[in-house]
Amino acid sequence: MADHDSEKSGNVTTRSEITRRDFIRYSAGTVAWISLGTLNVGCGSSSSETPVAGYPIDSTVVTTIKKTIKPATIYPVTIDKFNLRKVSEYDSKGYGVWSDGGPLASEQRKDIMPGGYTYPSGTINLKPLRFFAMTDIHITDKESPSQTIYMQQLVGMETSTYSPTMLYSTQVLDAAIQTVNALHKQNSIDFVISLGDACNSTQYNELRWYIDVLDGKVISPSSGAHVGADSIDYQKPFKAAGLDSSIPWYQAIGNHDHFWLGSIPLDAGDLRSSYTSSEVIAMGNALANAGNIYSTTPPLFYMGVIDGSTPNGDIVKGGMVGSPGFTVPPTVVPDPDRRSLTKPEWVEEFFKTSSGPVGHGFNLVPAGQADGFACYSFVPKSAIPIKVIVLDNTQREDDGSIGIHGHGFLDRARWNWLKAELAAGDAAGQFMIIAAHVPISVQKKDTFMEWFDNSANPSSIQNAVTLPGLLAELHSHPNLLMWIAGHRHINAVKAFVTDDPGKPERGFWQVETSSLHDFPQQLRMFEINLNNDYTLSIVTTNVDPAVKAGTPAATARKYAVAAIQIVNSPDIVQKSAPLVVPETQAGNGLDPSIHPMPTGSYNAELFVELSLEMKVKMQSLFPKP
Repeated sequence: MADHDSEKSGNVTTRSEITRRDFIRYSAGTVAWISLGTLNVGCGSSSSETPVAGYPIDSTVVTTIKKTIKPATIYPVTIDKFNLRKVSEYDSKGYGVWSDGGPLASEQRKDIMPGGYTYPSGTINLKPLRFFAMTDIHITDKESPSQTIYMQQLVGMETSTYSPTMLYSTQVLDAAIQTVNALHKQNSIDFVISLGDACNSTQYNELRWYIDVLDGKVISPSSGAHVGADSIDYQKPFKAAGLDSSIPWYQAIGNHDHFWLGSIPLDAGDLRSSYTSSEVIAMGNALANAGNIYSTTPPLFYMGVIDGSTPNGDIVKGGMVGSPGFTVPPTVVPDPDRRSLTKPEWVEEFFKTSSGPVGHGFNLVPAGQADGFACYSFVPKSAIPIKVIVLDNTQREDDGSIGIHGHGFLDRARWNWLKAELAAGDAAGQFMIIAAHVPISVQKKDTFMEWFDNSANPSSIQNAVTLPGLLAELHSHPNLLMWIAGHRHINAVKAFVTDDPGKPERGFWQVETSSLHDFPQQLRMFEINLNNDYTLSIVTTNVDPAVKAGTPAATARKYAVAAIQIVNSPDIVQKSAPLVVPETQAGNGLDPSIHPMPTGSYNAELFVELSLEMKVKMQSLFPKP
């Protein structure tokens, strides 16, 4: 079996027998100053004469422990899943309505604890480590000619290709950041980590909007002709609040951050040129052909764009190639700021920031790795022995796969680095958290989010470790507390029980956080406490952005609720999740460790047993009073 890692190669040619060129050919009120006349030449802030205000959040800021959001039940359904685009009908047909779903208690979980364990009565007098995770923000240039908007009308279920929430991606992020700031004032936050898919399709302007929101700059969330920038709420420039300067934030990379729409290597065919082209891209139904994303089998469809001059963000320039009105490619005003970024370019952009730390973690990438290596580790608080291992587990552009590139994957360089980091953490007496975009052991075989198996292409790059091999390695490190991830847009928590009944400390948790793109549009707060029996508790709590009525972010919530009411995705409210290999199949085929997620949310206190060595260390560092 060939390995073909080529880890030091900066420019790699993607290999395939498919003619990819043919595929693409067819296929809080702070005031700043900006001039609308400068919108054509930049994506960040500028200095001129017109004042631009920000959007405040609601004055009441709480977690889902206090209050949740419950979408209204729609019956009979009068907008079907293929007509999600009919935003103008939402109000008259009752879509987008939600109510207070009440508090969501934190469930105490002792799945990975030794048998007979009883909950402790309190914690050691030690300030806990508290941090936020956010993920799958999908900042979107909705006017870009290189999207898959029209595909939602072809498949119905897939809101990642189109949802009206995409109109407000920057404003939702701003509201989420203001919510973190407000909770930080209540109880200090040690850091924020973003778990990938900051961009929707690795465009320069998308990434700049993302970083500039966190930096608190003026955001001009339109492109091309900038239609509607002086009159339509989702197009208007606004002043982002920015993350509180006392909170450092770190970044992981996701598949959407370095693949076209998270799916296709950018050097396939003419994909790179399609970003800055004037022609709207045409392609087949890639989701119906997920195993062959380069298929040119007719029919082909122009993928459409959002008309930014319309209040509801009407989809235009989408339809079947050759049909009436589409005998020639539809066009848009091109924009050089839509250019696609290579992986090294994407990483480098995080050094162009006014918030801290410079590089947002990528300054900690070890020397000697290839350009674009996006793994690093950091210690949030020197007084607490916890290390965060930020892992890039997305596919490589040159793996030769013709399927959607959403799988979990580690090449040899990343696999060797992860093993070394885990071993070093154990040796240093550090607890460890792995922060990655793609979760593990939650997707069945033959989905495009499972652990990557490239054995059908033995001459191409292979995953450096199988899923069973990865789990065996993780279980061998007793100081591993949890794996945190995004990618699936849900709030699932999974227990990985010990692989050795005599060593419960070999168990660990996996905590997923939902997207800011789809309902429930939440962040997740983590609080790690030392209990008085010298176990650890990880309190993990979902948080809704505290959107203020009448703001663009509030409209985005309405649209997210409407989308779940129309599409009714089972993943959001699943009672539990399918078991996957190599775990033992339960009688009903569901994973008993993934518990119900009422209104899409799940709060828990996750107990962790320590090894004898770590108990002794923690007793020495933090004795009982």
